[in-house]
Amino acid sequence: MEYRAFGKTGLNVGVLGFGAGAVGGLMVRGTPADQDRAVGMALDAGINYFDTAPQYGMGESEKNLGRIINARKMDVILGTKVRVPDEAKRDIAAEIARAMDESLARLAQDHVEIYQLHNPITESGAGAGNLSVKQVLEEVVPAFQKLQKAGKTRFFGITAIGDTSALRTVISSGLINSAQVSYNMLNPSAAAPIPVGYPAQDYGGILNLAQLHGVGTIGIRALAGGALSGTDTRHPIASPAPEPIGSSLSYDRDLARARRFMPVVTEGHAGSLLEAALRFPISCPALSTMLFGIATVAEFEGGLAAGLKGPLSAAALARLAELRAGFVGEVR
Repeated sequence: MEYRAFGKTGLNVGVLGFGAGAVGGLMVRGTPADQDRAVGMALDAGINYFDTAPQYGMGESEKNLGRIINARKMDVILGTKVRVPDEAKRDIAAEIARAMDESLARLAQDHVEIYQLHNPITESGAGAGNLSVKQVLEEVVPAFQKLQKAGKTRFFGITAIGDTSALRTVISSGLINSAQVSYNMLNPSAAAPIPVGYPAQDYGGILNLAQLHGVGTIGIRALAGGALSGTDTRHPIASPAPEPIGSSLSYDRDLARARRFMPVVTEGHAGSLLEAALRFPISCPALSTMLFGIATVAEFEGGLAAGLKGPLSAAALARLAELRAGFVGEVR
């Protein structure tokens, strides 16, 4: 396992992280035995960052992960999140404090290493679920700092979804320690320029910006919600195809474009499309760790084997760029 510095926190994280989300669903709807097996395999492989959130199965992911952490007496880097509902925006600080206490109770922990905002961030904050830059910097950050002083979290940050300009402002503020960033083969704009007319949100190199400001980065959506597996077949434990983040506005279009990356496999750059998708994010040195979620122990074993092969070759990355050029001008 390769380890990378997590920004300026002093933490070193394995380049592969354990995602306990609801898309794959193992830590939400799997059996306790399979959940324990997958976590055990992760530990044996050297994975030391485990990521969850209250929204994953309405607290089930936190409960299940907490159960295993305590049973195994695991010494790991644990992260969870808070999503401020619209009805709680009048007192964001109180909502964050309440949510933290509930998460710690479900996890059966007295603190987490990383606590992150789960809301999209926009300039104005208008729209359901969104928070403005002003709310994040003037209300969320002080609430996180209070939790930090109380010893309930060591570090805090954001999920970098929303307006690119708003995300850049928050990342460069010097006030956060971490950012979860959507970065995959369908949309590499968090680390590299994309041409005009490319059918995806332009994240404007926020991975590089985070590295510049000492913000640790956590790669999310490595498989674009499953589209980059190249198949529309979903395991019964997995969630239905989720809404895309940052790529196409349609999961079906993501899936169709993902299949157009198959020359990377047929030409021998990777053993499978899934392997290429998992090795692509860790090819970016500005990314600290990459999460991947799974439905079964077998999926975790396969994903782990792929990720442990390390970054893609320069030739593979160049071929992917050539194939992506064919997407320019298409409907997002």
